[in-house]
Amino acid sequence: QVQLVESGGGLVQAGGSLRLSCAASGRTFSNDVMGWFRQAPGKEREFVAAISGSGGRLYYADSVKGRFSISRDNAKNTMYLQMNSLKPEDTAVYYCAAGDRVVVMTSRSYRYWGQGTQVSVSS
Repeated sequence: QVQLVESGGGLVQAGGSLRLSCAASGRTFSNDVMGWFRQAPGKEREFVAAISGSGGRLYYADSVKGRFSISRDNAKNTMYLQMNSLKPEDTAVYYCAAGDRVVVMTSRSYRYWGQGTQVSVSS
């Protein structure tokens, strides 16, 4: 059974940092693009960042460039999102996703999804 499990969310003050993890199981994802999406209350799910299977290609939404950093450890089948200089507008449920044939910024092209982890940033 393929599973993606997010962890590391929480409540932080503006300007603070959090590190999200996405642990994959059930099969290896080293050939898959893996990504982070987020969804705030009343808003559509939006792309945050993605990373190629090898880790050589990184993709970021303009809203998080320079503040967030995506990485992966294929030996551990785990992906990370380091979030620095957090803002109240970063508050959302963060989801990790994976797929072998994706349009990086398009959520519906990802096959596997985690359940999400809440990130709340207070002003």
